[in-house]
Amino acid sequence: MNRALRYGLQALLYGAFAATLGYFSTSPAFEPLPPGHALIRVSLNHAGQRKFACRTRSAEELAKLAPNMRAAEDCPRERAPVRVKVDLDGRTVTDLVASPAGLSRDGASVAYRRLPVPAGTHRLRVSFADDAAGTFDRVREEEMHLEAGRVLVIDFEPGQGAIILR
Repeated sequence: MNRALRYGLQALLYGAFAATLGYFSTSPAFEPLPPGHALIRVSLNHAGQRKFACRTRSAEELAKLAPNMRAAEDCPRERAPVRVKVDLDGRTVTDLVASPAGLSRDGASVAYRRLPVPAGTHRLRVSFADDAAGTFDRVREEEMHLEAGRVLVIDFEPGQGAIILR
């Protein structure tokens, strides 16, 4: 093949590739949120309480065990799933259950939910349950003004034992 023809075709293909790349870098336009909406993010990484309570072993049970296995308490490893319920203006927008990770179901429960909502003032209620009964023992209710294009993050801080709104 002629050297000039080969370089010409190569330049043509490079130009077509650059034009395609340039087009897709600007079109179609991406909007993360519809106009006039705010975003609520539920982000959770929390190990729930133990599903079953620890029990104390009797002297006979301890005698039957090998010396290196003689722990006074027998604590099952499995943890309860974590449940988060978010109500906006009296209407439930999400009710998620996060199962514990791991083969023995003893790891942290991880969940993430993205909720676009209309901007404005809303009554927000977040309920959190991390015990085996699924009891919502932690509740936070607040009236919040959500601006268009802004993000509200809902998280749980185990050290404080509280639902965090940022």
